[in-house]
Amino acid sequence: MTAINGHCKPDFALVRQAFESNFDQGLEDGASVCVTLDGEVVVDLWGGTDGHGQPWQADTLVNVWSVTKTMSATVLLMLADRGELDLEAPVARYWPEFGTGGKDEVLVRHVLSHTAGLPGWSTPITPRDLADHEAVADALARQDLWWRPGTRGGYHPLTQGFLEDALVRKVTGQSLGCFFDSEIAQALGADFHIGLPAEHDGRAARITPPAFGIGGDPATAVDDAADAAMAARVAASCPLTGDEPNERWWRAAEIPAANGSGNARSIARVHAALACDGTLDGVRLMAPAMLDRVLEEQSSAMDPVMRYPLRYGIGFGLVSAGVPLSPNPRSFWWAGWGGAMALVDRDARMTVSYAMNNMSSEAQDLRAINLIFHAYAALEARSG
Repeated sequence: MTAINGHCKPDFALVRQAFESNFDQGLEDGASVCVTLDGEVVVDLWGGTDGHGQPWQADTLVNVWSVTKTMSATVLLMLADRGELDLEAPVARYWPEFGTGGKDEVLVRHVLSHTAGLPGWSTPITPRDLADHEAVADALARQDLWWRPGTRGGYHPLTQGFLEDALVRKVTGQSLGCFFDSEIAQALGADFHIGLPAEHDGRAARITPPAFGIGGDPATAVDDAADAAMAARVAASCPLTGDEPNERWWRAAEIPAANGSGNARSIARVHAALACDGTLDGVRLMAPAMLDRVLEEQSSAMDPVMRYPLRYGIGFGLVSAGVPLSPNPRSFWWAGWGGAMALVDRDARMTVSYAMNNMSSEAQDLRAINLIFHAYAALEARSG
């Protein structure tokens, strides 16, 4: 039996049981889970191994893939809250070189909601090209749209982060990762990094990649030929294997959609501020009104890239019949490739975060979903 470390309030013992079950079923190498309620940590657990033959520690870090997007979105929402960025403005207002080939119609909120029409690079790039933020952003500025912005949702796995980073650089003169570090991570004491300094390499867990690369299992392809072609085109525009986080070049780069390093506790620390109307322990990230904008539906349909029905708000996914993660309407979420997950519930003022190093090949990984469901079961029992 895998030793589980950390603490869990008795009221949330169901979450501990679900976490232990993931290990008992052989689904985990190493992992962490954290639940906050009203800004207080009520579950903070970790266990297993870090992929280097060592126990997963309280401060072990792991690449959480697209959960990074929640941090990047928080940066842009903060800038919008401060009046430095207008969600309704064209991206070209801040980045004039971008406004070619119909891209003058792309609004900032389109970038945040996967409706910008730029889900991949028209001329494919290599994973190592992602370390050159200027080159990959310039390529996006030069290319044509894949669809008219705002007319449909389609997941932007990697491009979203570089579009956001370009905006942050234009507005603040800092990279998105640097802004996040100084204004969010350090302010809140959150051990999360978009671009991991070498001094932390000893804490970085080794990833076990999935059986299939970023395109997923061909056997799960949708019947719609156009959607299948779109998904394949996006995957081919920068084909990742999942092994990239095990290399120093990846950890050193700033890839704001995909290479955040953290653990469940550090994810939860940032998201607890969002669950508590934008302020935590005296640190104000944004006003409640800006968080209300997150809940504005931008698209709700079959996503041709993810090949799953998704409902997008501004910066986060929204709960829906297809993704029933929360019973509460003011909830939002996002997941990382292979299983990492983050949920924010403003109604319950609760967050659930999960990070692991064994990437699942399943289209619907149930590890985090079970943790979330058990957190709600505990919350219901607690209040009932």
